[in-house]
Amino acid sequence: MTRARIVGIVLVQNDDVFVERAVRNVADFCDELILVDHRSSDGTPEILARLADELPHAEAHSVRDPRGSHDLIAPLVGQAVWVFGVDGDELYDPRGLPEMRERILSGEFDRWFGLKGNVLHCDQLDLEAGVACGWLAPPARSITKLFNFAALDSWGGEVPERLHGGTPVFRDSYHWESTWMLRDRYEWHESPFRCLHTCFLPRSSAQPNQIARLNPPDRLKQGMTSRVAARLLTLAGRPPKSSWKLSRYRQGPRVCVDAEGFLPG
Repeated sequence: MTRARIVGIVLVQNDDVFVERAVRNVADFCDELILVDHRSSDGTPEILARLADELPHAEAHSVRDPRGSHDLIAPLVGQAVWVFGVDGDELYDPRGLPEMRERILSGEFDRWFGLKGNVLHCDQLDLEAGVACGWLAPPARSITKLFNFAALDSWGGEVPERLHGGTPVFRDSYHWESTWMLRDRYEWHESPFRCLHTCFLPRSSAQPNQIARLNPPDRLKQGMTSRVAARLLTLAGRPPKSSWKLSRYRQGPRVCVDAEGFLPG
């Protein structure tokens, strides 16, 4: 039997505030790390290149279009591989990931296509106190992207970026909704798979006022007028915010949690 692997793919654009910690927190969880920059204008490419030089199982790439990130993982379809998508604003708890890695590689979750963990969508992060505040998933939407590629025969079609959209063709007994919801079985403080999603905090030194920013596919859909308007707002210090994120990630009560373990040394 082929030994299962976990392959992490990090797709980022202007994420130099958190991206190094995001990568380091998942480095030991992954057998391979694919670090992908999409046309960043801040220090993100240099951070990814340095991490790729330091981490023996990491490699750095750049793409002109986020669709190109899918080409890097498409060859893994049908293999005994779990693909883990990490964004530059996603800080996973490195203390719980060893347990998750052991359980995944043991085959416990093989009958599922996806795993959804616990998330805190942060609008406040106090590094000195080790406290984060925001909205928990559940009841807000979870953003974790951990998929069993052995469940697939193919994943083609129009894929706007890795692990999004397209036309996945599933093997028998699998489908898009065959997802194990760890988030519904664990409270935040006990979950082995949890993430601080810093989506409501500035993510780039080049964009210090930008929060809840648009995703790459959102920007690709914009017409010329919308792009010009967004550019002018950004120059005026009022960059556009994603109404999608604001509505789906701020559900339920706002809470504060212990975040010390997410930010080691």
